[in-house]
Amino acid sequence: MEGKDSIGVIKGIGEKTEKNLNKLDIYTINDLLEHYPRGYDVYEGIIPIITAKEGEIMAIEASLEKSVQTKKVRNLTIVSCTVKDQSGFMNLTWFNMPFLKNSLKLGTHYIFRGRVVRKNGILVIEQPAILSKEEFYNRLNVLQPVYPLTAGITNHTISKAVKQVLAQINLTEDYLPKQIRKNYNLVTYNQAIREIHFPKDKEHMMKARKRIIFDEFFLFTLALNKLKESKGKNQSNYILKNTKECEELVKELPYELTNAQKKVWREIQNDVGNGTIMNRLIQGDVGSGKTIVAVLALLMAAKNGYQGTLMVPTEVLARQHYESLEELFTSYGVKVCLLVGSMTIKEKREAYERIKSHKVDIIVGTHALIQEKVEYDQLALVITDEQHRFGVRQREAMANKGLEPHILVMSATPIPRTLAIILYGDLDISIIDELPSNRLSIKNCVVNSGYRPTAYKFIEKEVLAGRQAYVICPMVEESEMIEAENVIEYTDKLKDTLPGSINIEYLHGKMKAKEKNDIMDRFKKNEIQVLVSTTVIEVGVNVPNATVIMIENAERFGLAGLHQLRGRVGRGKYQSYCILVSGSDSKETKERLEILNKSNDGFFIASEDLKLRGPGDMFGVKQSGIMEFKLGDIYTDATILKNANEAAKTMSEADIAQICKKQPNLGEKIMSYSGNTLL
Repeated sequence: MEGKDSIGVIKGIGEKTEKNLNKLDIYTINDLLEHYPRGYDVYEGIIPIITAKEGEIMAIEASLEKSVQTKKVRNLTIVSCTVKDQSGFMNLTWFNMPFLKNSLKLGTHYIFRGRVVRKNGILVIEQPAILSKEEFYNRLNVLQPVYPLTAGITNHTISKAVKQVLAQINLTEDYLPKQIRKNYNLVTYNQAIREIHFPKDKEHMMKARKRIIFDEFFLFTLALNKLKESKGKNQSNYILKNTKECEELVKELPYELTNAQKKVWREIQNDVGNGTIMNRLIQGDVGSGKTIVAVLALLMAAKNGYQGTLMVPTEVLARQHYESLEELFTSYGVKVCLLVGSMTIKEKREAYERIKSHKVDIIVGTHALIQEKVEYDQLALVITDEQHRFGVRQREAMANKGLEPHILVMSATPIPRTLAIILYGDLDISIIDELPSNRLSIKNCVVNSGYRPTAYKFIEKEVLAGRQAYVICPMVEESEMIEAENVIEYTDKLKDTLPGSINIEYLHGKMKAKEKNDIMDRFKKNEIQVLVSTTVIEVGVNVPNATVIMIENAERFGLAGLHQLRGRVGRGKYQSYCILVSGSDSKETKERLEILNKSNDGFFIASEDLKLRGPGDMFGVKQSGIMEFKLGDIYTDATILKNANEAAKTMSEADIAQICKKQPNLGEKIMSYSGNTLL
């Protein structure tokens, strides 16, 4: 069995399973081995029902007190029952498992294991596993891998396939020079790949994880160094001069630009006017006013006779920017168009024609902007918003659409400067480090689930005063059904709690783009007063009338993610509030959330979180999703990032050629980070 072989060669994987695995980007044996666990499940002993705590996973040994009940809710079958042990009673719930009605018998003892949640004031174990004593005690204190899943693929399917592959494959010789492994105390790649999936214990898992993350950062920085070398300070085909329209726009703004905004605007003008290609990152906290600086740059490109693009991560955000830019630029004679994946073939064809013939100056869209069919006419400026959603390769694809256009990257993700210099090594960095003076500071509170009734009354009061609110639910599992169910069920509960005059709707990532756009459009118009959503609204959504965000199970999010979510409010003239509802009583959770409670400064939050958590906390919450690393996280793994960057700098062209010779697919891996043919 070879790494490049199709997963179809694995015994037990038929055509249907192969297609479902393809949805997870698993096509080859190597893809499967690099589909790392997102965490580990550690089976602990059986405990009495009376000790159950919300948010924790527990195992109980109990018998059925009453017969199993089933009911239908929309397209879900909900199975429920009550069980008892010597200490008390517990309700259990399963989704879409109707066969349990006949298989669970009154009076029989079972071991049930699952997460405890609170439903209508009562503690319930949701979707518990049902285990024999033998199964349970075989797994006790063993780290079981928990994989990212999709519909039709179970954790058992992936685990079984990985076991089979590891038993049959000849893993390749380690490509990392021995000296680098020694310098940074790294295990071999072969050991790491085996023990990331099935570690002997936590210590072995941490060593495996450290090596794999080191590789991710090492290959990334090799690619970035190569990009930096190839770019240097290349001559630009587009020299842009400031125009009277830009000066007019600055004067007509209903507020004065902050000193930080003025400084960054001068840096951009200098970059695009000095004859070399701009490659600049604007880093600024949520609400610092990065967008207006980007708008000025787009207006300058258009008024110099060129085209510009603004690429964002979601269609909701793309439509929002398109509408505001169209309204803003009409009086300056600048034409704007939208290009997103959900548009009809006819709409896309019309957009392509308008772009190619330069009937439009500014194009706003998602990754659709870098599709092969799009042809630009003198594309001078490319702006990517929240660029960590795109990665280096997509940024390069965008750059290749023009004759080396100027690149401006905007990010609201607070990254300590030392890490930003490594991650954005091919970019000059500008920081907007002050908020507009007219912004009111968001008021925060961290509470437990018992505070919910008070929070609902507060939301009702704000809505009756004309404002709007978000309620954020975490994704309980990597499962389409559970994610949607969590939000839908919560929405139903809120509709029963709040007055009927308040319109409440839900939004989640599995909805079609048209549905999402429609919901967000209605929310912007205040036709919807309370929006129950997953983190699909995390980035850039701008509804100034929304003043409350209530985040359920805040302990399941990283602080960087919570700070981004909090940034959905505080965008207008009204006082805004963030309510963090924690389902955990642990000291560590309280300490982490207190950082967010005390400060609205994203850079302070990132650095404090880094100090508190320390590197390599596998069992914590992944922070950022920055770049495209499968395991590495720039916050929790900052030390590994710095070490990998240091090691990459010692590699000569000859060294890179040598290691690629040892492992042929390594050149492709480096290329996948950069989008360039490197070797």
